[in-house]
Amino acid sequence: MEKRILVGIVVLLAVGGFAQAQDGNLHGVLDLTYQSKYLWRGFDVYDDKSAVQPSLELDLFGTGLGFRAEGHRANSSGHENTERWDYTLYYQNVICPDDAHATNYMIGYRYFNYPQQSSHTRGGVTPETGTFDIHELHAVLAWPKILQVEGLVPVYCLVKLSPVNSGTIVGSPSATGTASGFAHIFMLDYALPIQGLSSDTPEQVLNLHSEVVFNDGVGPGGQNVDHDWSNAVFGISTGFELAENVVLTPGVYYQVTMDSSVNADQDETWFTLGMAYKF
Repeated sequence: MEKRILVGIVVLLAVGGFAQAQDGNLHGVLDLTYQSKYLWRGFDVYDDKSAVQPSLELDLFGTGLGFRAEGHRANSSGHENTERWDYTLYYQNVICPDDAHATNYMIGYRYFNYPQQSSHTRGGVTPETGTFDIHELHAVLAWPKILQVEGLVPVYCLVKLSPVNSGTIVGSPSATGTASGFAHIFMLDYALPIQGLSSDTPEQVLNLHSEVVFNDGVGPGGQNVDHDWSNAVFGISTGFELAENVVLTPGVYYQVTMDSSVNADQDETWFTLGMAYKF
């Protein structure tokens, strides 16, 4: 029943988007990002090891619909079972764009695929015999004008995560934890303009990011996770245009871990370096 509901929502998103379609071209971003650590919603996925993250995001002809494929691959051996690809279909639009309470919204469906696992395998008590595949529905709301400071945007994200198969290592009632449940993410972003580094770029933008996560007992790998505030993240990044439509983006991030059931190593610091081509 849950799968039918998820498919139905995706179909409605597609119909709604194409019904509003205007003349447009296919646009997108091809990106490759190096991460000194891969932290995901508070979890240190590769145990302090670095990772690469290739991705492709497509704007589907100005319909409001978009598609994103994103990989996560560890640079060290021993993490093959937890390497994954994420596939996201989403629809985005804006409500009351001219008002102070203008609301940007995005509704999406994401499938998390672990290539070393079989999404059709049921049961099993080890990663080799079970499956990690999970999926989620998420809704994101942003208010770009409500604080009346240019570039300062509060954001809220609601996530409903669930296992693809309920009888697997991440979804079985006999497991120590479950990949089923909600997460609430509260963010505040600030695009801060500063003096550029050269006459060719008179203005540079520093992207300041902060977020805090409430994890309602969701362990994506079947972990036994508390129902509690799990972590807060603070980061800064900026983009440098190396050529037309080619942008290099370095970033530095710091995580305050508030719940050891999510990350036993407590606080984390890492950096990222991304190269993106826009078309």
